[in-house]
Amino acid sequence: MNLGHAVSGDRRWETDPHGSTPPSRPPIRFGYGTNGLADLRLDDALDLLADLGYDGLGLTLDHMHLDPFVPDLAARTRHIGRRLTALGLGVTIETGARYVLDARRKHGPSLLDPEPADRARRVDLLLRAVRIAGDLGAHAVHCFSGTLPPGTDPDTAWQRLADTLGPVLDAATAAGVPLAVEPEPGHLLGTLADFHRLRRTLGDPAFLGLTLDIGHCQCLEPLPPADCVRAAAPWLCHVQIEDMRRGVHEHLPFGDGEIDFPPVLAALADTGYRGLTVVELPRHSHAGPHHAETSLPFLHRAAASAPPAGPSGRRLPVASRTADPTGGAAGHGTAAGLGTGPAVAPGEPRATPEGSTL
Repeated sequence: MNLGHAVSGDRRWETDPHGSTPPSRPPIRFGYGTNGLADLRLDDALDLLADLGYDGLGLTLDHMHLDPFVPDLAARTRHIGRRLTALGLGVTIETGARYVLDARRKHGPSLLDPEPADRARRVDLLLRAVRIAGDLGAHAVHCFSGTLPPGTDPDTAWQRLADTLGPVLDAATAAGVPLAVEPEPGHLLGTLADFHRLRRTLGDPAFLGLTLDIGHCQCLEPLPPADCVRAAAPWLCHVQIEDMRRGVHEHLPFGDGEIDFPPVLAALADTGYRGLTVVELPRHSHAGPHHAETSLPFLHRAAASAPPAGPSGRRLPVASRTADPTGGAAGHGTAAGLGTGPAVAPGEPRATPEGSTL
């Protein structure tokens, strides 16, 4: 892992042709995920993040923080809203709690379950998340597909996913809050190409967006993480960030993996992303305050070490809203031509429910 400038040939300039200094980038807004602070009361977690200088948080709806199924949910949401305002913290609503719906099935039930009643329970959670997001002024609601159920063929699962997301997208549109689907290793929707398959199936709805996990890009995408950012830019509504190694789905503290972060943060700034970039360390709650304290200085140093922006503010190219970065083949293409470096060799992620660290 390297915090220095990228090597030559990566589209950086010291000055423009007329000798002027390249403009500075707007600062990236960093947050921390509350699923990595599960041993703290939510009020204490908010105080910690504000004191450390974070701009916001990814708020996972779960029993230990903002439980979406308590009778006094509206009052608790108002309290959190007042606290966020007083502390100057932005928020994304995340729905990746492991056992909030089923005490015995991790991330169950999902949007893909064979039983309609089970799928409806996941839809209900997402609808509650949309309402909470609207009440808190969140900039997105995060969700994922779930794993392919045993005995279910992929085409059937894809149709279930599209059908179950329909009412959630309707609610998100009415609330004015994007629904940001995350490609999750080992899930039916596991890659950027899979996101585009869903997007095309649903007719490219305006409030369907993307959660991009930078570690997942390192884990299994064919492009390097910075190029994944550029390819994803037109649909990007939420970003999660941590370190990771190729072929292993394990969320790692910064410096323990293989990601070169300065080019990633440069790509986020240059493509115009202005949402939260949230540290995602769900298996590190036992040392959550420590990782929250050390992660933000690391990210600030990486951002300061990023290659300069282009001359006169020229940004790196991004895929257009009408282009298909997957090359038109659902589940198989890449954003050809958007990266300057070599493609990362494919890996074999340990992304089964047992091997995943989410």
